[in-house]
Amino acid sequence: QVQLVESGGGLVQAGGSLRLSCASSGDILRINSMAWYRQSPGKQRELVATIYRNSTTNYADSVKGRFTISKDNGKYTMFLQMNSLKPEDTAVYHCSWAGVGADGLQTYWGPGTQVTVSS
Repeated sequence: QVQLVESGGGLVQAGGSLRLSCASSGDILRINSMAWYRQSPGKQRELVATIYRNSTTNYADSVKGRFTISKDNGKYTMFLQMNSLKPEDTAVYHCSWAGVGADGLQTYWGPGTQVTVSS
C-alpha cells in the first residue's frame, strides 16, 4: 500500500517562507510525475506545481517566481519551497504523484497540510 504524508505547513506572516515536504512509502514501482495542489474553503482545488520524471517543472501563474518544486528520487520525497507568501496562498496543500504502485497505474494523494498566511 502506498502512503503519502505532507509536513511543513503552519502559520506565517505575509512575505515569509515555508518549505513543505512530502514523503512517500510503500510498494512504489515507478513515479511519472509529482505535484502539489491546494484548496481553500469555497474554492476549487488548484494545481500549484508539477515536476516530471525528467525533472521538468511547471507552475501555476499565481506562484511563478515565488515557489519552487523539487524532488529526491532516491527517497521518493518531494518538496515545495514557498517564498514571498501572500494571504491568498492560504490553503490546505496536498501532494500527489502519478505512477505505478502495488495497485497498478494510478494517482496517489496525501491528506494535506494547512498553510496560513497572515496579513
